[in-house]
Formats: sequence, C-alpha cells, structure tokens
Amino acid sequence: MKSLYTRTSLIFCSAIVVSSLLAFLLSNLYYQIVVKPENDDKLTGMALQIQQFGQAHADEIDGYLASTAALGYKMLLTDGNGGDRFFGKPFRVNDLPQSSIEAVLKGEIYHGIAEFPGQLFVTGFFDNQLRNSIGVPLNLGGTTYALFMRADAEVQFGELRIFFAMIIVLTALFSLAFMLVTALHIVLPIIRMTDATRKISRGRYDITLNTRRTDEIGVLAEHFMVMSRELERTNRARQEFVANVSHEIESPLTSIQGFAHTMRTEEVTAAQRSEYLTIIEEESRRMSRLSKQLLTLSSLDYDPGALEITRFSLKLQIRQIAQMLEWRLSEKQLALRLSVQDIEIRGDANLLYQVWMNLLSNAVKHTPEGGEIAVSAAAHGGRCRVTVYNSGEGLPSEELERIFDRFYKVDKNRSREDSGSGLGLAIVRKIVQAHQGTVEAASEIGKGTTFTVELPLADL
Repeated sequence: MKSLYTRTSLIFCSAIVVSSLLAFLLSNLYYQIVVKPENDDKLTGMALQIQQFGQAHADEIDGYLASTAALGYKMLLTDGNGGDRFFGKPFRVNDLPQSSIEAVLKGEIYHGIAEFPGQLFVTGFFDNQLRNSIGVPLNLGGTTYALFMRADAEVQFGELRIFFAMIIVLTALFSLAFMLVTALHIVLPIIRMTDATRKISRGRYDITLNTRRTDEIGVLAEHFMVMSRELERTNRARQEFVANVSHEIESPLTSIQGFAHTMRTEEVTAAQRSEYLTIIEEESRRMSRLSKQLLTLSSLDYDPGALEITRFSLKLQIRQIAQMLEWRLSEKQLALRLSVQDIEIRGDANLLYQVWMNLLSNAVKHTPEGGEIAVSAAAHGGRCRVTVYNSGEGLPSEELERIFDRFYKVDKNRSREDSGSGLGLAIVRKIVQAHQGTVEAASEIGKGTTFTVELPLADL
C-alpha cells in the first residue's frame, strides 16, 4: 500500500507532466493556426524582395544571397536541371518534389511553410526540411531560377533555444523539489496525528500536536487535541464509575452477608433478629434502587431518543409529587410554595416525573428544619422554565461544577440512611438532555440553591 506522501508526490509529479504536455500541445496548436501563416507571409515578402534585387543586380546575386544566409537563413537556387546552389547550412532533408520546382520555374510562388502538414509533437517552425520553405521564381540574365528559402532556427535561436531549454528543465526540477517539500509539509502533520492515534489506542493521552497553524490542518490538530482530552476524561470517568458502582454494591452486600452470617451462626434474640432483618431489607432496597438508576442511565446512554412521548399537564404532575412528599415536608416543618402555570409539555411523562421527584427530594434532603422550598414554572419564548429553590446552606463553586457527575455526593459525612447513591442529578441531566432541554444549578453559601430546567413546550 502506497503511503500518502508517495501518493501526493506522484499526483504532483503527474500534474507537472500533464501540464507540460498540455502546454506544449496548445503551443503547437497556436503555431499551426496563428504563427505559421504569419511566418509564411513574412518569408514570402523577404523572398519577393530578394527576387526584385536579383533581377535588378544579377551579377551580385551570389554575394547577396550569401550575406542573407549568414543572417540566419537557408536557401537553394536551382534551375531545375541539376544546377543547384545552396547558401547557408544544408537542409536536413532535401525532399522537395520536382513538380514544385517546375511550378516555381513557371512563375508560381511555393508556400511550403503554410502547407507543411501539422504534427502532434513536432512544431513545424523547427522542422528543417526543404519542402518546409518558401519558393519564388528568380530571373537572372535571361535564365529563370527557383529560389527556396527558410529561416535557420539554429543560427537565429541557437543560444535562445538552449536558454529556454534550461529554463524549462530547471523549472521542472525546482517545481518537483518544491512539490515534494510541500507534500511533506502537508503529510507530516497527518503522520504525527496517526502516531498520536496509536498512542491513544494504547491508553496514552499525553498528546502534543502543533496547533499554531491557522489552516485546516491546524484546526484538525486542535480538534484532535480536544478529542484526546475528552477521551482521557471519559476514560477516567469510566474508571471512576466502575469503582463507584463496585463500592456502592459492595457495601450493602457486605452488610447483608454479615447480618445473615450472624443470624445463621449465633444465637440472637427476637428483637435482634427483627433489627437485622430490617437492615437487610433496607440494604436490599438500596441495591434495588441503585440497579434501577443504573438501568435508567444505561438506557439513556444507549438510546436517548427512545422516549414515550405524550402530551401532559406539568402543573398536575408537580402537584402529585408535592402531595407524595407532604409527610416529609411536615416532618421537617418545611414550607413549600408552588407557582406553576397551567402548562402542557410534550415528553416522556414517567421520566420527567423522575426529574421533578429527584429535584424536590434533594431540596427536602438539603433544607434544614423550618426552611423553605419554592417551585415555579412559566412559559416564555416557546420553552418552559421550571425552577426549584431550597433555602439550604448552599454549595461552593468547586462542588457546584460536579454535582451532575455520576456518584458525586456533596455531603460525604451523611449517614448511609440519608445519603443517596449520587446518581439522582446525573439521571436528571440525562433525561432533560434527551428532551432537548437544559438543566443548570446556581448556589450561594448561606442563601440556598436553585435548579433551573428548560424544556420545549408542546406544539399547539
């Protein structure tokens, strides 16, 4: 399999070759259509001037033709019977038909340059053949001759041809070198990102890439770095999640095993047996709640769109939850203020019921005796905003940033009976996000905490 660098280099080299061929073909086409007729006309004019001079100064014609040939022309003066005189360098091919010579001797003008057949890869201007010339009749002392002439490209453009050839060759070589360097400049960051990908696949996330570039590769490198950090955070969160789940399951299992072992191996009173069974029952309930919460999170992680969407009254749902928590409110002498508009929303009623239950339960749990809880809901801008406020102690900013993390517990000193699993708010966020909503928390030490949930309203 060819590497990207090899492929890119081959593409660039092919582009140079194809571009050069196309340029040559177009140039040749331009010569055939434009330059060749103009060159034919120009040489015809020069030949006619020589004709006029020769007919007026027949005794000086040889010297004149020799001088003209020295300026960069090739000429043939023939009488058609073998009396041929060449001036300048010889023609590469003497392929002029006898019929063309006889036609010129009869007074016609031979346009060999204009009539010279075009070829694909050979520019006719440099094709040094006798038939690629101009022929005019020339009368010298009563004898008619045929004069054929063409430009001598080697004399006229010898050094220039070498100069242009060097330009073309050096341009191609430098272009090739710059193309290879450019290809390396493009491919090298991709090679580094490929190497970084291998490191990530082996569990290494300490990736450093050049993000100072402002082009697409620089943006890709920057996004790659962000992805690496997110993968590291996700991997760390997964490890913490497994550790927390193991801890949350191990604790009740240890209690259940310990009390069951005590009841089986030791003599216990009826009161002790009842107490132990109560503890076993409570720990079993905790494990059951934990498994249901994990199942909810797992289902939302796997398919957040698998919701049973219905249209229901938010006011009625929140009032039902308030009635269920009435005994806990009375027990702590908490004041509950409800200000909920008669709003209908679309969503999964069971999951959203769990959202309000978790938020209100947390509010009751973290509000001291004699405190206050306020729930409000209002519609604005096509969305419904629900706020749940409690007059608890409030949270510092470093804890407020983590309260939606799984298994995070604000008060780690609470008893096992009062402390939850740390999954409630994580479930709240997952459910709200699955409904294309948002949930935020704001808190101030000594003034309480407010949770704000925004959800889309039901379609009218």
